Amino acid sequence: MTTTTAKTRAKRGRVGALRQGLTAWLSRPLASFHLLLAVFGLLAVIGLVMVLSASAVQDAQKTTLSSFGKPLLLDGLGLIGFYLGLRVPLRWLRQFSPTLLLIAAGLLALVLTPLGSGANGREHSWFTLGSLSFQPVELAKVALALWGAHVLVTKRALLSQYRHLLVPLVPVSMVLFALIMLQPDLGSTVSLGIVLLALLWYVGAPMRMFAVVLGSAAAAVIVSSIGSGYRNDRLSVFLNPGSDPLGAGQQPLQALYALADGGLFGRGLGQGAAKFDYLSNVQNDFIFALIGEELGFIGALVVLGLFAMLAVVGLRIAARNTDPWIRLVASALTAWVVGQAAINVGYVIGLLPVTGITLPLISAGGTSIVITMMAFGILANCARNEPDAVAALRSLGPGRVGGLLRLPAPEPYRPPARRKPVRPSTPPRGAARTGGSRAAAPSPEERRRVHRSAPPTEYRRRSAWRSGHGRSTEGGRR
Repeated sequence: MTTTTAKTRAKRGRVGALRQGLTAWLSRPLASFHLLLAVFGLLAVIGLVMVLSASAVQDAQKTTLSSFGKPLLLDGLGLIGFYLGLRVPLRWLRQFSPTLLLIAAGLLALVLTPLGSGANGREHSWFTLGSLSFQPVELAKVALALWGAHVLVTKRALLSQYRHLLVPLVPVSMVLFALIMLQPDLGSTVSLGIVLLALLWYVGAPMRMFAVVLGSAAAAVIVSSIGSGYRNDRLSVFLNPGSDPLGAGQQPLQALYALADGGLFGRGLGQGAAKFDYLSNVQNDFIFALIGEELGFIGALVVLGLFAMLAVVGLRIAARNTDPWIRLVASALTAWVVGQAAINVGYVIGLLPVTGITLPLISAGGTSIVITMMAFGILANCARNEPDAVAALRSLGPGRVGGLLRLPAPEPYRPPARRKPVRPSTPPRGAARTGGSRAAAPSPEERRRVHRSAPPTEYRRRSAWRSGHGRSTEGGRR
């Protein structure tokens, strides 16, 4: 009995020491920054390895290694975007956010012209330049987060009124939604809607407004799905799984088979069978199924844990900042990345209908990889602007990572100066008591003006009387 009690106490002591050490590490000024870098690095490495594994079959059928070099090139461009998001001062991002939104909206309109291209000849979603492509909707997600936060923070004193809460954020968002649906691209519209809902949620919009917005969005998605052939097929397969195993239901069904074949520890990296034309283009939307097949339940759980950690770290960055614009930007970007990951995993495991949304930093893609890495850079920049981090960086130096990347010390947040309220004029004496029945007594300014305008003899007489009155009063008190 004594031995068991001693072991229990020793175990509790180790757990307590571990908890204290973890708490002390998390209380460090740059803990959020380092955690975000760790999550970003692990997700980027896992994504690159899995994309190369999925592309190995295509490379074996070709004489070139184009499927190997393109992911490396895109990750290199993404790292440049990450560094720019980390290096550019946040006040510049806020200042130029309207311009960035105008550029994104212009590109969304321009991609609908013959300059744009897409799949099956009926979509216009990206610009193509050789083997590279650019999808402007990815830029619109970041632009809406930066500009929307700027508008809401600028009008924060008036957000209790619906017209100031919704205008101009919601009308501008609706224009972007319409341009994206004209491509048509329902998945990207859903991703952009996550940014809008996150901005309204974290700014404190009432719950009844979310019920109206979500209800309208669900109705619009259903109507657009019924009006389109392939979306209608996806919705039918979701409602009746296995109804079309060789058509629209092939991808969801094969994804479930791949997850089941993986088991607990997986079949081994590069040993998955789903990429052999069972899951077409598995490196894009259904790469989570390949992770489950080759790395098993443990590998899939690690990926889900990293996105969960991103949610915690992103909201921690938002909570620890004092600048309201940074708080909104960090919350919106975190909600966008985590929400998009949740939707992708949801339809891979059969909980949601297929929407074609990529798994951030994991799926193969051009613009999505670069813009998502840039969003991580902005989040890391927000982490360096926490008050404790700013104080540490300005007093102790840039640190190892900051010195290696030559990052300047962030500036401390200075709240904007509040305008002094206009002082009301002094009401005349006796106005409240008489209610205007008698003539109002002159104000102190008027009495002073009349006193100064009196003749010199009268002025000296009054001064002498005041001096004598003061002496008599003082002598009486004595």
